[in-house]
Amino acid sequence: MEWMTLASTLVGGAIATVSAGYLDRRRWRRDRIDQQTEARRVLYGTYLANLSQARLVFSRLARDADASDVERRKAAWDAFDPCSGLRYQMTISAPKTVVEPAEDVYRTLRELRNAVADGLMLESGDYAEHRSRYDTALGALRAAMRDDLGADA
Repeated sequence: MEWMTLASTLVGGAIATVSAGYLDRRRWRRDRIDQQTEARRVLYGTYLANLSQARLVFSRLARDADASDVERRKAAWDAFDPCSGLRYQMTISAPKTVVEPAEDVYRTLRELRNAVADGLMLESGDYAEHRSRYDTALGALRAAMRDDLGADA
């Protein structure tokens, strides 16, 4: 009879140990997923904010007929610089479903930067075309980001 008590104590201890380990592993995985999601949320917000800031600078430059070519080019390139570093962070941190639209937005904004740096003015029909392409690409990027973060779930 004594061995039966000992065996049931050992089996009960083993079950408790395995259960605790399993629950700890699940909690660790959930916490890790939450941390990754939060890191992507911060990255996405920062990337969108930098894109928006650069686009606003380009809009101001496209209105400023008094800016010299050198001033215009420098301001356009300076406004776009922060987007480049975040672009690379996006390529290693975001899933492919977000990276592709992020690259598309980056390219369309770069085209707008180049056009504004070369003297494109707001009254030009070309500016509206560049802006429309950018807005379309930005909408696709935001939708992909929301989907990745489960914001619409």
